[in-house]
Amino acid sequence: MNASDIQALGDRLKAEIGRGVIGQTDAVDLMLIALFSKGHILLEGPPGTAKTFLARCFSATLSLQYGRIQFTPDLMPGDVLGTNLFNFQTSQFFLTKGPIFTEVLLADEINRTPPKTQAALLEAMQERRVTIDGETHKLSDHFMVVATQNPIEQQGTYPLPEAQLDRFLFKHNMDYPSEAEEAKIVAAHASGIGMPSMEDLGITAQVTQEDLSAASSYVASVKLTDEVIDYTVRLCRATRERPALLDVGVSPRAAVNLAIASRARAALQGRDYVIPDDVKQLARPAMCHRVVLSASAEIEGRTASSIIGDIITETEAPR
Repeated sequence: MNASDIQALGDRLKAEIGRGVIGQTDAVDLMLIALFSKGHILLEGPPGTAKTFLARCFSATLSLQYGRIQFTPDLMPGDVLGTNLFNFQTSQFFLTKGPIFTEVLLADEINRTPPKTQAALLEAMQERRVTIDGETHKLSDHFMVVATQNPIEQQGTYPLPEAQLDRFLFKHNMDYPSEAEEAKIVAAHASGIGMPSMEDLGITAQVTQEDLSAASSYVASVKLTDEVIDYTVRLCRATRERPALLDVGVSPRAAVNLAIASRARAALQGRDYVIPDDVKQLARPAMCHRVVLSASAEIEGRTASSIIGDIITETEAPR
């Protein structure tokens, strides 16, 4: 598999997702980059902006097992991971696997469950394995979390801790569609009752697991020059050098993830090498959720996006 093959594969997946989801092209692009980077993505937006529906359509285009967890305040870690139960007939314990044992996991309304349950995802997201009663169970190499959260309602929610946010490759804010896109959505979906099924939409799997493995292997071989590495590091370090605006900058993990994601973006663009624009385009979704605004920045009405934008503008890119 080469860059042209991955570009064609990405175009095929976008077209298939477009059968169900109208608009939200930026979110689809980031989800594909996360897929080929073996990363995770957090989608944030008001209710009804197709966060969950996009995750369903995305998973339907892949030959991967799909699972969903509806996070609620009473959800316990065992409800996510599973638990060992005792069989009185055999006098032995047996594992009842939780919904995390899947490949594409929709973590719906992830901020509605307490930190103890949110933390159940940490090991799975970082190491693609879970530990239950001291025994480790490996997850699929293609394990990916697509999490959603609603930023409007604050009652009964638990903000994700920084350590958990740092496990997400991207955080993307899904806004309302344009007027033209909304008209298309109404025309396409108002004829039915309830959520349309993937079969009704004609969405089918477009890639095999072998294709995904080959694509991820190729992404790791995309050329990343020393100049681009230096540019990536300077962008990330700049977030730690603005104490007046940012109490906490991004971690070294962010720099590594940004470099990996830039390789995936290059491949999806049909190139076997990374250019500075790949890094620029991904810097905001890869970094904004990893910084903590200072009190003065919040008083001034600054946002993480605007501060990261200033850093991108002021950091000289290699030519």
